[in-house]
Amino acid sequence: MFLHMKISTLPVLLSRHPQVESAEGVCYGRQDMTLKAGWEPIASGLLTLAKGVGCSIVYTSPSMRCLTVARKLAEHSSLPVSQDKRLQELNFGQWEGMTWANVPREALDSWAADPEGFFPPGGESGTNLRERVQSFWEDLIRAARPALVISHGGPLRLLDGLARGIRPDLLAPSMPQGSSRLYYVSV
Repeated sequence: MFLHMKISTLPVLLSRHPQVESAEGVCYGRQDMTLKAGWEPIASGLLTLAKGVGCSIVYTSPSMRCLTVARKLAEHSSLPVSQDKRLQELNFGQWEGMTWANVPREALDSWAADPEGFFPPGGESGTNLRERVQSFWEDLIRAARPALVISHGGPLRLLDGLARGIRPDLLAPSMPQGSSRLYYVSV
């Protein structure tokens, strides 16, 4: 006798916001930034992909560079948009708005040596980021709704690992701005 088990998969589409204006060399984690002109075709393609894989909800960071894209998708579809603060970029505290060249080298070295425990002055640690992204992921899987997630480099670095079933790496390369990755996650 064979026991048949149904293994179902959940489509999860991860997307990083399109490129932003005036960001070259600037630490802008939580700052609101304007999207570069010409971002709309990225949203259009993203909507086509989201519909094609059956996404039934859009989760987005409340940052304007993500929320603007999510609202554009909602305007052209029936997809509901849910803002989730857990999808915000790392809080860089006093580094926000500084050029990376002006962040003290020894601080950057300390961060690279301990990405989990290091806190930028007045900001949050990698552990804080990991905990909130893990909490979001658990809720996403529990809801079991095919979803589009629009976020930032830091959270997406972790979500990418979770979607692939590996330990997320805070120092993994970020998804390029305006790009998306589709996963089918076992639930």
